Amino acid sequence: MFRQSFNRFCAGEEKRVGTRTVFVGSHPISSSDTYIAQRFCDNRIVSSKYTLWNFLPKNLFEQFRRIANFYFLIIFLVQVTVDTPTSPVTSGLPLFFVITVTAIKQGYEDWLRHRADNEVNKRTVYIIENAKRVRKESEKIKVGDVVEVQANETFPCDLVLLSSCTIDGICYVTTASLDGESNCKTHYAVRDTIALCTAESIDTLTAAIECEQPQPDLYKFVGRINIYSNSREAVARSLGPENLLLKGATLKNTKKIYGVAVYTGMETKMALNYQGKSQKRSAVEKSINVFLIVYLFILLTKAAVCTTLKYVWQSTPYNDEPWYNQKTQKERDTVKVLKIFTDFLSFMVLFNFIIPVSMYVTVEMQKFLGSFFISWDKDFYDEEINEGALVNTSDLNEELGQVDYVFTDKTGTLTENSMEFIECCIDGYKYKGVMQETDGLSQTDGSLTYFDKADKNQEELFLRALCLCHTVEIKRNDAVDGATESAELTYVSSSPDEIALVKGAKKYGFTFLGIQNDHMRVENQRKEIEEYELLHTLNFDSVRRRMSVIVKTQAGDILLFCKGADSAVFPRVQNHEIESTKAHVDRNAMDGYRTLCVAFKEIAPDDYERIDRQLIEAKMALQDREEKMEKVFDDIETNMNLIGATAVEDKLQDQAAETIEALHAAGLKVWVLTGDKMETAKSTCYACRLFQTSTELLELTTKTIEESERKEDRLHELLIEYRKKLVHEFPKSTRSLKSAWTEHQEYGLIIDGSTLSLILNSSQDSSSNNYKSIFLQICMKCTAVLCCRMAPLQKAQIVRMVKNLKGSPITLSIGDGANDVSMILESHVGIGIKGKEGRQAARNSDYSVPKFKHLKKLLLAHGHLYYVRIAHLVQYFFYKNLCFILPQFLYQFFCGFSQQPLYDAAYLTMYNICFTSLPILAYSLLEQHINIDTLTSDPRLYMKISGNAMLQLGPFLYWTFLATFEGTVFFFGTYFLFQTSSLDENAKLALDTRFWTWINHFVIWGSLAFYVFFSFFWGGIIWSFLKQQRMYFVFAQMLSSISTWLAIVLLIFISLFPEILLIVLKNVTRRSARRNLSCKKASDSLSTRPSVRPLLLRTFSDESNIL
Repeated sequence: MFRQSFNRFCAGEEKRVGTRTVFVGSHPISSSDTYIAQRFCDNRIVSSKYTLWNFLPKNLFEQFRRIANFYFLIIFLVQVTVDTPTSPVTSGLPLFFVITVTAIKQGYEDWLRHRADNEVNKRTVYIIENAKRVRKESEKIKVGDVVEVQANETFPCDLVLLSSCTIDGICYVTTASLDGESNCKTHYAVRDTIALCTAESIDTLTAAIECEQPQPDLYKFVGRINIYSNSREAVARSLGPENLLLKGATLKNTKKIYGVAVYTGMETKMALNYQGKSQKRSAVEKSINVFLIVYLFILLTKAAVCTTLKYVWQSTPYNDEPWYNQKTQKERDTVKVLKIFTDFLSFMVLFNFIIPVSMYVTVEMQKFLGSFFISWDKDFYDEEINEGALVNTSDLNEELGQVDYVFTDKTGTLTENSMEFIECCIDGYKYKGVMQETDGLSQTDGSLTYFDKADKNQEELFLRALCLCHTVEIKRNDAVDGATESAELTYVSSSPDEIALVKGAKKYGFTFLGIQNDHMRVENQRKEIEEYELLHTLNFDSVRRRMSVIVKTQAGDILLFCKGADSAVFPRVQNHEIESTKAHVDRNAMDGYRTLCVAFKEIAPDDYERIDRQLIEAKMALQDREEKMEKVFDDIETNMNLIGATAVEDKLQDQAAETIEALHAAGLKVWVLTGDKMETAKSTCYACRLFQTSTELLELTTKTIEESERKEDRLHELLIEYRKKLVHEFPKSTRSLKSAWTEHQEYGLIIDGSTLSLILNSSQDSSSNNYKSIFLQICMKCTAVLCCRMAPLQKAQIVRMVKNLKGSPITLSIGDGANDVSMILESHVGIGIKGKEGRQAARNSDYSVPKFKHLKKLLLAHGHLYYVRIAHLVQYFFYKNLCFILPQFLYQFFCGFSQQPLYDAAYLTMYNICFTSLPILAYSLLEQHINIDTLTSDPRLYMKISGNAMLQLGPFLYWTFLATFEGTVFFFGTYFLFQTSSLDENAKLALDTRFWTWINHFVIWGSLAFYVFFSFFWGGIIWSFLKQQRMYFVFAQMLSSISTWLAIVLLIFISLFPEILLIVLKNVTRRSARRNLSCKKASDSLSTRPSVRPLLLRTFSDESNIL
């Protein structure tokens, strides 16, 4: 741990200590060398925050970092040290309750983590020591130990695979607990250790592994193994992610494996992935902090006013020292400044209940319990994957109701990511259909459409390329042997595109049969088995946007096959081959198909020796391996010959178009950020109704700016032109912009990655260095934006750019792949789709759902309700405390500012804890002021709460006015009755509730009943520990009077009368508005996209609580 901390601060040392050396089996390389045990962390997993010894100080420190808790601690200390009018119990007990409840909750959660850690750490594992299987606990594994893992067991640490029970040293692993992918992944042992399949043989291995220091990327591993034989000449082999078995993954379809531990305990990739996730804060939390500051200012003002008026009152000698209350000599000798300060603190203590100490606990409970409603929603359940929605963080529930911008991926999010091979193009000739016979592509069942046809050799070369250039694995049962059941082969790959292409080749007579002993087997159209030795695989990455394989034919020829995006392949092939194929690619993209280009080249033996040497050297590098390999790949994939292109259809997800329409109607702006080419993405945007047929598209792409020699000048011209057009079309007011979308011409913007780089990285000496500002102005005026050819980092840059706009709009990102993780983490709310490209996005998101269509209900229903509930909870907490403490302030005018408390200490203590806490918690969990079906069917309701509408200055002043009015009414109405006001707060909450359940009835009326019971109990017994008992039999005596009952009913009615009147007026207005709307509907026809221009006539049925 010290080494990691040291590295973090000493950047110069990073290169020197950036690797570690692991001796396999802890055997020294030479018997003459003295073996010194290496110091690495043990294999204990510690996910808990606390221990038995540090729980109390650490938890208290964390809790008192909160403003409200720290404030009440100061008040409590003042009450203890200074002679104040109220007992320290009045603030100490509520604070103790809040701190205790929070500590119990956090302690219980940490105990669960301790228990889970022990289950993992105490699990039995088998270590190979002195050629014997030794049984140990998992936590006792050390780096360098050789571990045996049986089938269906999870790996206890990160292991480098040495051998397996299979001849070729392959094992199959599922990583569902790491990234959610349930398909089997294939891992390989280096060929020099494959034969070491027993404890005796594995113990004879003398080897050292050099690898990088621990880092959290699950899909990256750089290392090499040096194997020492009797000849003392070390054999070096490179190690990559395919050789590393991760802790938490499960061994499948393999009886046993042997692996050497390289990362243990908290240095495993799984442990590193659960640390350091950034904390996101919602807009409501920021509003709470602002309200706390405002109420703290009110508190200080009250204390200052009362302190000043006290000394004005005491300026008269009779008021300062009445005959019945003479001052002591000590009081006369006290310095006046000190006395003023002490009085100020006393008034602070007297009015301190204006700050709601229990609000944080209630808000936490509301968020935590409320998040279960998303997980329990049956509409989010998907039968295909047998899963529903998942909440990874409950801190952002209300933020779902405040989203302004939605950034969505295309493939796998808007589309199914279920690929189907549609057609192909070979040497410019189109092929479409299914083979019936085996004599070439020209023999079809009649459904094949072609315009002439390519040379037969080119056809076969193209189909061989599809069968060889991929990373597809064959999933077989034990009964399947080779190609005997080739018709029932199951293809497995992390990319659905590759499976679609292999299946497409199979339709045309070329069947991929799998890999055996590094030889790829293909069955051709004549049912002959062809074998190709797989020499190297140049893996796909999002920067190169292509992949290649180098294979050796049975005749000894060495071929490179490459497939990738047209923009990645066309610059690397002969120019005269591009034109005919490009026309097909563009047409397929316009039809919405995903396109890939296929190329090849022959490699001379001499050239291959050089390439092989360069590849091995790059793979063996421990520092900057990826950069070195990328450079070698770039050199190899040049001067290729273009064979053709493929078209694969990715179907639109169910209800994707309806969901986008609903989001538009709700006033949200939807941006599509994709790595696909522009034509394909544009077609998908039309299909999902992001763009309408009437939408005028503005393009900022490489194609539009390449018309000029100087790209920056042309880009500047286009930006100015588009801005002028949009400024004339739309009003300046941002608030009226949403309503203007249907009143004016709709505009959509298309931009690609290279143009975005020009905008974000414009040169300093350019006259157009304000590109970014103009670009953002254009984006804000467009109803939809399509960003294509985006790298993952550019997606995050787009989100960050919008986040920093004036007004700080709330952003939401949704995607399904690893390339979407950066934008999901960057946005205010991140949503992952449980898709077919793995679960990286779902693991890094705040919420995950099975389909894009679920976003509609998640935002329009759940987000809407969560926001309204918590906004009401926050306003209610401040309202009820002001209403409660205002009579205390007014009372000072009638008691000579003597700091005499109006309420008994027991009521001060119990008010927030028992009398008013449960009703608002139940309300904030269960209230449905508008039916869920109505919320989803009328998206315009979402706009009513946008912009944090219920926690703005207007509603805040309204609630403050209500509290002031009701507090004043109750003070002057109960001047002679000394009645508390918890009856009124609960009555108001009952008035606001629109969705009644038995829980609401129980907690509201139960709290009132408890108040009555407590008053009888507290005042009906003489408590010996009290020096004075002011409330003895007072409550019972009061209730025996009919006038008291009449006063209670009358005062509650008067205090709630303004709200009742407001509700009546709004109901009348709503009925009138509905009649006018029905008349208008009869004369006007509905537009294609639901209009968001008219003011929303349907209002909350509980708008009594909104100004």
